[in-house]
Parts: sequence; C-alpha cells; structure tokens
Amino acid sequence: MAATNFAGPAGAPPAPGPAACGARMRSMIEVEPPRFEEMVSRALDGLPADLGHMMRNVAVTVEPGPGPPGLLGLYEGVPLTSRGSFYAGALPDRITIYQQAICAICDTEDQVADQVRRTVIHEVGHHFGISDARLRELGW
Repeated sequence: MAATNFAGPAGAPPAPGPAACGARMRSMIEVEPPRFEEMVSRALDGLPADLGHMMRNVAVTVEPGPGPPGLLGLYEGVPLTSRGSFYAGALPDRITIYQQAICAICDTEDQVADQVRRTVIHEVGHHFGISDARLRELGW
C-alpha cells in the first residue's frame, strides 16, 4: 500500500499540502461530487498516452469522506513491476482519492484541481512501482 501525504523532499519545491494549499482551522472549500470526479477524470486524461495505455487492472475511485488521517490518496494492489504469473485472475488494484481530505487543505477550486492532479499522479506512480521516496525526489 502506498499513499499520498504531505511530506516533500529536502531541497525540492514544497509539495502541496497544508502550507501550499492554505491549511486552516476554518471551514473547507466545498466542491460538488460531480465536479470533483471531473477533476479526477481530467487528471487521468492528462497522463501521457503511453502511460495510460500501460495501466492494467486498476480502478480509480473517489471517496467523499476524509480517508485515513494524513492521506490524500491511497494505492492498494500489486504494482506492475511486481506482477508475475501468480497475478492472473487477481482483483483490480485500487486507487482511492479522498475528496474531503483534499478539500480540507485548499482554499480555492483551482488549488483543489491542482492537488487532485498531484495526488492522482502520485498514486499512479505507485501503480507503476515507484516508491514514496522516489516520488518525493521527483517532487510528487
């Protein structure tokens, strides 16, 4: 399992998170579920075509709730780089994007869209076998 959290690599631009998206104690921005799902779809559509075609047996879903503490997204499954002959017939991997967690750290819809994009890219990276450490090095 791999997840998007708020940590960023040393020396890299800060990853959007509480500081970059305006963490605060007041109410969070509200984005209607269909609009949030559209943001997720756009993020997936924005992946390079070669990567999109290589994604195999993975479902991407939106969880309207906050999700586990400190997480914006979660990849659950067997990365492409770890699949062997044993993988046949496996249930789909799952990427979950936590709407409330993302909205809670953003002030504007543009910030939400940017954080959704970053979170989707991060979790798709895990699907391709990229570790959290390497994703942080890359700024994701």
